[in-house]
Amino acid sequence: MSLPIGLQLFSIKDETAKDFAGTLKKVAEIGYEGVEFAGYGGLKSHELKAVMQDLNLKACGSHVGLNELVNDLAAVIDYNLEIGNPYIICPWSELNNIKECEELALKLNTIGEKCKKEGLILGYHNHNHEFKQINSKYLLDILYEETKSEYVKAEIDTYWVEYSGVNAIEYMKKYTGRVELVHMKDMEIVNGEKRSTEIGNGIIDIKAIAAEAENIGVKWLIVEQEYFRGSTIESVKLGYENLKKLIRGER
Repeated sequence: MSLPIGLQLFSIKDETAKDFAGTLKKVAEIGYEGVEFAGYGGLKSHELKAVMQDLNLKACGSHVGLNELVNDLAAVIDYNLEIGNPYIICPWSELNNIKECEELALKLNTIGEKCKKEGLILGYHNHNHEFKQINSKYLLDILYEETKSEYVKAEIDTYWVEYSGVNAIEYMKKYTGRVELVHMKDMEIVNGEKRSTEIGNGIIDIKAIAAEAENIGVKWLIVEQEYFRGSTIESVKLGYENLKKLIRGER
C-alpha cells in the first residue's frame, strides 16, 4: 500500500498549544508524512510554510469552522495556498433535519465553487449525529445529495461511522470517487461506553478500512485520536506504528 499517512493535529492539541513548531518536529520524527491542521499556532502563512519545508512535512488538510468559511473565505484560501494545503475541510455543522441539510448544502456549494476556482478542494467531515435517519435516509446522505460532488468532497471519519452502527467500508464504497481523505481512528468499549483508542488497540478493522481506502482512490489516511490514558504524543506514535504494521501485514 502506498497511501501516505497524516496526523490530525487536534489529537495532540495539548502539545501544539505549548510549542506548535516543536510539535510538528516531533510528528515528523515519528514518521508521519503530513499533518491536517486544526489551527496554525498563531504562525503566519510564510512562517508555517518554512517550518513545513524544513521538516519535509506536507499539508494534507485544514479543518476550518463554517463561520470562518462563510465570513472570511478569501483569507482562508490565501493562507492555505501559501502553505501548500489542497484540502479545506468543514469539520462540523449542526444537522437535525432536512431543512438544515439544504441550508448547509447551499453554503458548501458556494464555498466549494470558490475554492475550486482557486485550485483548492472543499470537504465535509462527519461525526455521528449526521447518521440520524429521516425518511429512511441518513442526514449525511441528504447533505451529499444536495451538494455538488465537484465542489464538496467527503472526508469520512470511519470511527464515527462505526460508532453510529454503520459499516465504514460499505459507506466509503458508496461514495467512491468522492472520498479523498479518511480519518483512521480505533474504538474500544469500556463499561459500555464507546471511545477512541490507539489504532490497532481497538475493535475496528483498521486493516480492511485502509485497504478499501486505497481501492476507492483515497489520497490520505489521517490518524486521529480523542481519548487518551497517557501522553498524547506517545499515543499517536503508537497509532502510526500500528497502522504501518497493519498495512504491511505484520499484524
